[in-house]
Amino acid sequence: MLLLNSKFVTLFLFLSLFSSKKIEKHPLHVSTTEVNFNVKDKSLEISCRIFSDDFESILAKLYKQKTDLVNPALKNQMDALVKKYLLSHLQIKANGKLVNMNYIGFEIDHEATNIYLEVDKIASIKSIEVNSSILYDMFDDQMSIIHLVKGNTRKSGKVLYPDKAFSANF
Repeated sequence: MLLLNSKFVTLFLFLSLFSSKKIEKHPLHVSTTEVNFNVKDKSLEISCRIFSDDFESILAKLYKQKTDLVNPALKNQMDALVKKYLLSHLQIKANGKLVNMNYIGFEIDHEATNIYLEVDKIASIKSIEVNSSILYDMFDDQMSIIHLVKGNTRKSGKVLYPDKAFSANF
């Protein structure tokens, strides 16, 4: 009986180790986008958070070049790819009008990449619409969590592939 138990424990430990490697790959495909209206600066501050491994994979696939978001030697090259990808997969309408976003940059935060954009010269905000297809060209189970913030008012929504849009009135 002891031998059977030790074989069971060994098998259990082996399977646990094997399956823990699978757990390292996150099973959830999600990105987060927050659009914050800055009353003082009359601007929209936009931040996106994407799992770095997924993001590097889609950049490499689409642009057919080496991607390494954490390598300082490739920072300028990665900035160009990140900007190109985000500006083609994220659109924002303020008060019903499509706005031009300025790419600020990105940073790595543990397993995620945070990307920052800004829209200047927004006098006031009555409505915001976000159209996001971030990682839709990689996963058909992609989820976008979108937060729209004006002052103390925060409106959030979940957008599931293939849907792209979330909007709110203030």
